[in-house]
Amino acid sequence: MGHFDKGEVAARFLRYAGVFTQSEEGVADTPSTKCQRDLAVMLRDELEAMGAADVYYDEAKCYVYATIPGTIPADGAMVPALPDAAKKHRENTAPILGLVAHMDTSNAVDAKEHPFVHPRLIKQYDGGEIVLNAEQGISMSTAEYPLLKNQIGKSIVVTDGTTVLGGDDKAGVTQIMEAAQFFLRHKEYAHGTIRIMFTPDEEVGNGTRNVDMDHFGVDYAYTVDGSAVGELEYENFNAASAHVTVRGLSTHPGDAYGKMRNALLVAMEFNRLLPPEEIPACTRGYEGFYHLDELSGTTERAFLDYILRDHDRAKFEERKRKVQDIAAQLNEKYGEGVVTVDVKDSYYNMAEKILPQKHLIENAEAAIREAGLVPVTNPIRGGTDGAVLSFRGIPCPNLGTGAYNYHSRYEYVSVDEMCLGAEILLRILNKYASFEVDG
Repeated sequence: MGHFDKGEVAARFLRYAGVFTQSEEGVADTPSTKCQRDLAVMLRDELEAMGAADVYYDEAKCYVYATIPGTIPADGAMVPALPDAAKKHRENTAPILGLVAHMDTSNAVDAKEHPFVHPRLIKQYDGGEIVLNAEQGISMSTAEYPLLKNQIGKSIVVTDGTTVLGGDDKAGVTQIMEAAQFFLRHKEYAHGTIRIMFTPDEEVGNGTRNVDMDHFGVDYAYTVDGSAVGELEYENFNAASAHVTVRGLSTHPGDAYGKMRNALLVAMEFNRLLPPEEIPACTRGYEGFYHLDELSGTTERAFLDYILRDHDRAKFEERKRKVQDIAAQLNEKYGEGVVTVDVKDSYYNMAEKILPQKHLIENAEAAIREAGLVPVTNPIRGGTDGAVLSFRGIPCPNLGTGAYNYHSRYEYVSVDEMCLGAEILLRILNKYASFEVDG
């Protein structure tokens, strides 16, 4: 085993991480930021140079697609032909498998005034304090981030302390590109048709909004957008947003008796009626929550934005009813129409669509073991592009990237884990052919 060179993998990731691609909330257009196009064009050019087929850059919406043609004969698949086999262009009876990662990065550390990312490679981490930015006094250590201990003696990439690194999800992009290049160079290894898709705006919830499903044209897929390599995720939150509007009545405070209705106070009352222990800071694992993400307003008008999350579909529906019931309770107290709630579903738990396709889990777990790791399955306390794709007919579990401390200036990526992650991709893809990757 060991089909990937650490130096080459590190160089590829550094190249991608150096491209500024922060997406932006609240922008109607896709992509939400023009800078994402810089990475899309780079990936298109690299895919064409390595010999991928059907390379297509959707300039209007900033998606990148490509194909790695299959290498197995028409009857060489281990799994039966799918019922809708005639509907897709196939080289053989194997499923068409997709690999998905997103190009944008979080704007949790706002760097718009200085849109540059300066990743730094530490070739052999010694376990000591890492000074990210001496001028600003920014550093990280194993005392604050215990998982760093797992990287002692290994190669990692860190930030300069002023931006996120972008391992979420450029570490995933790197692994997919490495696997694609390997299979294009080594046609002796068996696999069916592989389709690649890189998406924009995943961090702002729009990664799959403009996917050309006919062009992508796969039966199953894997997103590469998790954290530790060896993780396999196929359960995620059911998610919704709740926008609460409170209509107050403003008067002069000196003449307010029996007249004023302070929208800010009613908004605070609304929040108090939610279970105080069911917030992100008090929940973990499969426990859901109500998260007050934004609060603004005046005496006259106030706004609260919540995200509602739960792995259990019935409990998720109850959370949506809860915010509506609170609005009704306050309207009974203060008057009809004082509080309105607009609830919109965002995505659902992909386990519902993936568990019936158990081979996606079994093949990934086997590939992770073959790479020398123990599979770890945890529920995602969030969502991925794969959650939406699963409900659009493409069951899509999530794999680890080797990136840690997402959405933070303390983000880092393990080069060793990216190599292992690419190895796992080879083995998963090979399991849908007639023999295993020679290891």
